[in-house]
Amino acid sequence: MLHHLSFGVSNIERSAAFYDAAFEPLGYVRVWEDLSPGDPHQAVGYGLPGGGDKFAIKLRGEEAHCPGAGFHLAFAAPSRSAVTLFHKAALDYGGLDNGAPGLRTHYGPTYYAAFIIDPDGHRLEAVCKEPEAANK
Repeated sequence: MLHHLSFGVSNIERSAAFYDAAFEPLGYVRVWEDLSPGDPHQAVGYGLPGGGDKFAIKLRGEEAHCPGAGFHLAFAAPSRSAVTLFHKAALDYGGLDNGAPGLRTHYGPTYYAAFIIDPDGHRLEAVCKEPEAANK
């Protein structure tokens, strides 16, 4: 259904470092960037290696605002350990904990997720729905 989604960010360098680190365990990489110095439209696109962007961050400076309560963006993780590594990397690069890695059985018996707030206040989730045996 979705082609891609983008977030406005206040500091492109800080946000790119955050997303580079947080996405690495999930297998997502920069697939394009426009970081021309002085360009007010700097942006970075992320996706699977060799593919197009599914998520982008775009410099918006003081105009960057997060969606309201109830909005979050969930990223698919290939394993439970990737969820845990996403959470750690996000915290190491300026994210705030919004739910430690763990099972969320109220969403499903194998729903393993972690929740983070990025440096601009966007709410993120990494989720793996595979049973634990499939993650070894």
